[in-house]
Amino acid sequence: MVEISYRVIYGDTDCGGVMYYANYLRLFEMGRTEFIRKKGLSYREIEEELGIILPVVEVFAKYKAPAKYDDLLTIKTTLSEVKPFKITFSYEIYRDGELLCEGKTTHVPINREGKIVRLPEKIQTLLKE
Repeated sequence: MVEISYRVIYGDTDCGGVMYYANYLRLFEMGRTEFIRKKGLSYREIEEELGIILPVVEVFAKYKAPAKYDDLLTIKTTLSEVKPFKITFSYEIYRDGELLCEGKTTHVPINREGKIVRLPEKIQTLLKE
């Protein structure tokens, strides 16, 4: 599991003063990016050196309580599943220990032409460590 912090900015909120629901997906991406980075990789390396893109093909989010402007959030990211043709990450977003949102994203490795490709065994192993 990888934990990062994020402070809600005014631009994240809607007219009701709470964080706009779609912005949680940005937090998922931040968590996922740092998860991969902590494994010794980066999205840039995966894309530029391996020619693999990892688009989101499925997303799930369950909202339990709202985040508000200036809240300091903790984003916890874990790897739920890694297979040759699919990766799933899970996320939990907290404020002061209270679970605000939980979710998952599923990704499929593709090449630059948009064809599904096998995720290299090296990457699968590294993500699992």
